[in-house]
Amino acid sequence: MGEKVVADGFDLSDRQKYRHKLHQCLEGLGRLLEEKRFDRPKNLMGLEIELNLAGSDGLPKMMNAEVLERIASRDFQTELGMFNLEVNIVPHRLGGRVLDQLAEELRTGLGYAHRKAAEVDAGIVMIGILPTLGRDDLVHANLSDVDRYELLNEQIVAARGEPFQLDIEGVERLTCTSESIVPESACTSVQLHLQVTPGRFADVWNAAQAVAGVQIAVGANAPFLFGQELWRESRPPLFTQATDTRPPELIAQGVRPRTWFGERWVESAYELFEENLRFFPSLLPICDEEDPLRVLDDGGVPQLKELVLHNGTVYRWNRPVYGVADGVPHLRVENRVLPAGPTVTDVIANAAFYYGLVRALAEDSRPVWRRMAFKDAEANFDAACRYGIDAELTWPRGSRGSGTQKVPAVKLVRDELLPLAAAGLDAWGVEAADRDKYLGVIEERCRRRVNGASWQVDTYHRAVEAGLGREAALAAMTRRYGELMWGGEPVHLWPVGFPGPS
Repeated sequence: MGEKVVADGFDLSDRQKYRHKLHQCLEGLGRLLEEKRFDRPKNLMGLEIELNLAGSDGLPKMMNAEVLERIASRDFQTELGMFNLEVNIVPHRLGGRVLDQLAEELRTGLGYAHRKAAEVDAGIVMIGILPTLGRDDLVHANLSDVDRYELLNEQIVAARGEPFQLDIEGVERLTCTSESIVPESACTSVQLHLQVTPGRFADVWNAAQAVAGVQIAVGANAPFLFGQELWRESRPPLFTQATDTRPPELIAQGVRPRTWFGERWVESAYELFEENLRFFPSLLPICDEEDPLRVLDDGGVPQLKELVLHNGTVYRWNRPVYGVADGVPHLRVENRVLPAGPTVTDVIANAAFYYGLVRALAEDSRPVWRRMAFKDAEANFDAACRYGIDAELTWPRGSRGSGTQKVPAVKLVRDELLPLAAAGLDAWGVEAADRDKYLGVIEERCRRRVNGASWQVDTYHRAVEAGLGREAALAAMTRRYGELMWGGEPVHLWPVGFPGPS
């Protein structure tokens, strides 16, 4: 969402006006693309991480306002729940020692935030879903005190017209209802931005969609919600259901959910923005004074704020982003697939794997999206969320074969995708030392079949076997996770269990 949003409610004319303005914005985007007004290649990447606040007992702390006041940095912002923060890293040019540089910036920034949070008996935890969250934590009263979140909640609740149904069946089954969208706040992610030219956008987006399942398989880190062991990456089903504006009748009619993988490969960025307008009603019909077509007629660059706002309420796992920097428009692919954590090293390893892989696949003479059905990419995403590092994925056969085959994710990554990611990082100009260090983390996860989710599950069960009850085991596991997270070693090196009595 990003921007401050303030409004007192909407009437029918607001929505009609907003729809008209959205189509003006879309026309303006089309003109900008036709006139080739977009920024030239800059190889820029950006990084955002959503974070949890937890006390020394491992339980969530509903105090992001107090913590942010102490941090006093624009790099840190509120997120949906009072136990959430977000850290934003300024854009960097891909190349050289950028991966180590990003890691150092993150360690410094997160370490500072952690120390400031400790002043009010809180701490920073990077994890896909905080395992100690209870149903009483994810209620409307714990929505961050920010206008745009309150307004978004009101509009999604009004559009749905009834409580949200959460029903996730994994190792165990969770069923419950919610009167608000606050359960969405349990989902804390890493968002990877890549600025691309219009001519390269479709190839990069298609590549990102193709590897979304692979990203989750190696990076899963959210196996628990409300004390239940669910999918290895439970964020996607939770996010989908917690933002679902569709009652059962609309689901039965095939209406698309606002949290959406998509349904086809694309040929241009324009197609994605156009789909967002065609398929999804506005949630926040707030009109800006800008006349985008007049701005274009006068030789200027429109902000297209209505289009940007609407785009921010359609939760694609790879989202198209329009922005203007220094008076020049640009496009980004925002990859929203990955959970937060476990460590800074793991986050940067996930980023290195993604940026290298999409570069190599986007430039492949036989693109993977020409050799694999879109529904297979979506099925891979679902399988990876369910089974994590143990998932089997559908992938095109090697260059000499045709068709697709099922292959264990760890074998696919080690045998085929890591070499591609290395070649992609070389193409970006990333130093070999950084390349090998961070892709080596991915390789070791695959070799040991360990990621954040598997460590959480194994350590939790170890605690239960030692005699702890469910809640106590989750709290003990969360405290141990926090200790090892700040220790800095990547998760595949973490010992399972506890060093002594908990």
